[in-house]
Amino acid sequence: MQGFPVPEKQRVPRDNWDRAPWNRWTFQNVRQILPTTEVWRGSGPVWELARQPRELGQIEFTVDDSDPATIQDWIDSSFTDGITVLHKGNVVFEQYHNGMTDRTLHLSQSMAKSVVAAVAGIMIDRGLLDPAALVTTYLPELKATAWKGAILQQVLDMTTGVAYTEDYEASDSDIAITDFASGWKQPGPGIESPACVWDQILTLTKREREHGALFKYRSIETDVLAHCLERVTETRLALLVSRELWQPLGCEESANFTVDPAGYALACGGLNATLRDYARFGQMLLQQGTVNDRQVVPAEWIDDIHNADPNLFGEPYTEAAPNGAYRNQFWIEDVERRAFMARGVFGQLIYVDPEHQMVVVKLSTWPEFTSVPRLKSALDAIHAIGAHLNH
Repeated sequence: MQGFPVPEKQRVPRDNWDRAPWNRWTFQNVRQILPTTEVWRGSGPVWELARQPRELGQIEFTVDDSDPATIQDWIDSSFTDGITVLHKGNVVFEQYHNGMTDRTLHLSQSMAKSVVAAVAGIMIDRGLLDPAALVTTYLPELKATAWKGAILQQVLDMTTGVAYTEDYEASDSDIAITDFASGWKQPGPGIESPACVWDQILTLTKREREHGALFKYRSIETDVLAHCLERVTETRLALLVSRELWQPLGCEESANFTVDPAGYALACGGLNATLRDYARFGQMLLQQGTVNDRQVVPAEWIDDIHNADPNLFGEPYTEAAPNGAYRNQFWIEDVERRAFMARGVFGQLIYVDPEHQMVVVKLSTWPEFTSVPRLKSALDAIHAIGAHLNH
């Protein structure tokens, strides 16, 4: 996408914009690809993050008994766009690559799920949502779908029995249909698509197991959650995130969501924000939901993330986290520890580690949607950073 005008051979193909190698550019330029709606930062002061730089790049660590590598080696070899480390509330390390700057908005992918869930936590605290209530309490239209009989907590934990295939490579999978319904992609010949995400939700009528029996990652669950939020607040999601999170967090920049043809902000992966503002979100979680003595997200709801049931967490998820779990739209690496994560495909990560008083945010553009070896490398690198900072 270089040149004035951009010559044909330099243009991003519209239906492969999020694939390698084009994602190296598009994840920092989503507004030039898709329609978006603003998540306003408000007119209040910025939450200034103190800076105490530390040299972390030369820390050595190993992955799966391989030869030692340094943190800088890992950063340089893992398609990094931006990385920052906060320790005890201070920015101790920050780097930008691949043309990214401190003002660049970067696609979150599924880290957006955790942001939306935090807003749900606020609404639960206010009594507008009840995690034990049936989803159909808030969205009675779903009585005709596979969500009938599911409670809101099961949506938050992705343990409903709704049949939904999250196969990123199959052009006819449910997640591919979500791409079409959300406006991210155009359906190919012979493939029919709902007009918007809500319309796709209404088509999901098959249940593959009992609700609550097993964790299975399904992006559409977050969109059901977001529609519950919009229904009970009578407020669009982007405005809710602005009012309840982005403004109280004192974010530096307004964020945005991609929107579908019905104007719905894509809760499951459409958020774009800066590296530091993702870090502010992580630091708020580390501080038990407080920012400058203001309770933004209820501490009890953040604590509830650790009530995850590892018995519901099986293959293929245990390949990267053998003792892991999932709760409230966050990943738990190890239920014996307090660390938890927001994660997104192509290498997006917010890692919150209360034990080491540390937050790590890494924004990437991997060539693969998912990669267990890359994720393991990231976790081992983060463990090494935490150990070093607290030595």
